[in-house]
Amino acid sequence: MTDNIVKDIPARYAAIALKTKALGFDMPSDLQTGSLLKTLVASKPGGRILELGTGTGLGTSWILSGMDNRAQLITVENNGLLLAVAQEQLPDTRVQFVCADGYEWINSYKGESFDLIFADAMPGKYDLFEETVALLNPGGIYFIDDMLPQPNWPEGHAERVGDFIKMLEQRRDVILTKLAWSTGIIIAIKNKK
Repeated sequence: MTDNIVKDIPARYAAIALKTKALGFDMPSDLQTGSLLKTLVASKPGGRILELGTGTGLGTSWILSGMDNRAQLITVENNGLLLAVAQEQLPDTRVQFVCADGYEWINSYKGESFDLIFADAMPGKYDLFEETVALLNPGGIYFIDDMLPQPNWPEGHAERVGDFIKMLEQRRDVILTKLAWSTGIIIAIKNKK
């Protein structure tokens, strides 16, 4: 078995990847992360999915490919140029694209809770974590990547990642698995208690 050969890549992935490279965006989700994300999303039929940090839509394409026809996705991005790529490449009635500051969106959201949250931005991961986890249904999946050192990390970010992981490890309201695989994945399930 090899885990670096990923099959069933979403149809629009290659076109989005080209546009991503042309824009010089250096924070896209990789194929392994996308494949795992698709699998986890498929475990939530009719689910409500939240993506914080759409970027150009590479991760979004994987989420959509794992969703059934009843599932709904809200994806939030603060950069309109990046979001425009996702909107152009991924026209789908199951997705709501939101161009907004993630901090403001999390603090003002009053809708239904989510079955899976992919926190791929500072808000929802390192900032406003409590508020974000509060948006997750019991038994829901909190999914994050980029927990292993990345070439685009700014100075001091490694310490922030370490502190965040320690905080997650000490929590009693989530069941946690850390994977030193791909870009470094953490999957947490919100306790039903």
